[in-house]
Amino acid sequence: MLSANTSNNPSVAQQLKGLSFDEIVARFEQKDQAIAQRDQVIAQKDNALFDAKALNEKLIHELSYLNRKRYGKQSESLGGSVQAQLFEAARIEDIAAVEAEIERLFPAISVPSHVRRVAKRQQLPEHLPRVDIHHEVEASVCGHELTRIGESVTEILNYIPGTFTVDRHIRGKWACAHCKTLVQAPVPAQVIDKGLPSASLMAHAMVSKYHDHLPVYRLEQVYGRAGYPIAQSTLSGWLGNGGAQLMPLVEAFKEIILKCQVLHADETPVSMLSPGKGKTHRSYIWAYAPGQFEEMKGVIFDFCESRSGEHNRKFLGNWRGSLVTDDYAGYKQLYENGVIEVGCMAHARRKFFDLFESNKSPMAKQALDFIWQLYEVEREVKNLSTEERLAIRQSKSKPIAELMHRWLLAHRLEIPDKSVSARAMDYCIKRWDALMRYIDDAQLPIDNNLIENTIRPIAIGRSNWLFAGSLRAGQRAAAIMSLIQSAKMNGHDPYLYLKDVLERLPTQKNHLIHELLPHLWQPKQP
Repeated sequence: MLSANTSNNPSVAQQLKGLSFDEIVARFEQKDQAIAQRDQVIAQKDNALFDAKALNEKLIHELSYLNRKRYGKQSESLGGSVQAQLFEAARIEDIAAVEAEIERLFPAISVPSHVRRVAKRQQLPEHLPRVDIHHEVEASVCGHELTRIGESVTEILNYIPGTFTVDRHIRGKWACAHCKTLVQAPVPAQVIDKGLPSASLMAHAMVSKYHDHLPVYRLEQVYGRAGYPIAQSTLSGWLGNGGAQLMPLVEAFKEIILKCQVLHADETPVSMLSPGKGKTHRSYIWAYAPGQFEEMKGVIFDFCESRSGEHNRKFLGNWRGSLVTDDYAGYKQLYENGVIEVGCMAHARRKFFDLFESNKSPMAKQALDFIWQLYEVEREVKNLSTEERLAIRQSKSKPIAELMHRWLLAHRLEIPDKSVSARAMDYCIKRWDALMRYIDDAQLPIDNNLIENTIRPIAIGRSNWLFAGSLRAGQRAAAIMSLIQSAKMNGHDPYLYLKDVLERLPTQKNHLIHELLPHLWQPKQP
């Protein structure tokens, strides 16, 4: 059988000539392995293609659904109320974000015309001042002299807070008589391809909505006072598209944060629109930040439909470090899976503080005195090295903690169960190991105040946004807020940071994306 297969192929026969039977068998086994590996690679590519097609179909279906919700009869049920305007703005943002995601993930696949609605490019009003920006080629391909035969002009709406201008990008058309070619400088890259807004305008709109907490109908009024009222639908489309473009940056930032050994975590409620019902239900934004003594600063907000612990497990994945949290039960399974629990002394203090404020309890006063002494040590070691911080905690905090623990156990026996005092003491006693873990690890903080202060702006914002328009809108808002808040934590002006990122992002190479992350970003030198 072997000779029959090789007789018609002299090259194979020559390769096998002089080999023993075992060597021939070994050769064929190697080829079989190579074929099997090739088949495996083909199968993997087939699976990847299948997944990509499924994702594309899902996104197009979602886009079609959002368009039906926007343009169908349902959109008229709320009339012209402010609430209706907010609902509509959220839908438009979602549509723009889905379209942008399809273009980013599947650039070769166009969205069907019956699904996508392409807006005609607006003509900018003549009264806005113009700034000419020239883009010219320096030489022809062959090196001979060029002749200018015309130009192309692209107008971009720019906004420096308080003032609108129009940037006229003028690209000269040059012809070479020698090699019979026409050359022209490329169109300047933008975050929204062929879009109207500049990076400055996009950054201002994002900061206004997600930092200054202005809904788009108020932004329309702000821009109107500056000389060019931008329709809410237009603003919403820009925000949705721009937010989708920033998602890869946020994912890269998340990967770096999850390399930290200590994280803070907390969650806060926000309202989300229930699709098709015109009502809202409670959702949550979860926040994760590197520990107080980690080298990097930043925060990632994760918008989820509920407060279920499955969300923090999904976000953290295989991360196994020290997690600083309150006593919420949604984190408990993480600790069972290997995450180290670190308690929050501020929560323990708050319970005794409330007790003292209500009835001037001597027991609460004594507990507060112990906790105050522990915080005094933390103020002393805040800016010291890891070794110095650990040494001082061991010499000063540890004796205070041991004395407080003995005092709690002794006095708890004298207090009736189910009383307010018992609940305050039980919180400390049951979580004592987690609360005191920081004393033996200099990288751990005494409390979770860092993340609570970081998440506080969301509590301000939710009263002004009223709700997130959908799960996708909530996730997009959380992503943009992550970049804005992280920029502030690193000492950057969020407007200047986003403006620069949006200018550089379209041409930034993937392996250099880290340069745009808030903790590494440096403004371009003039």
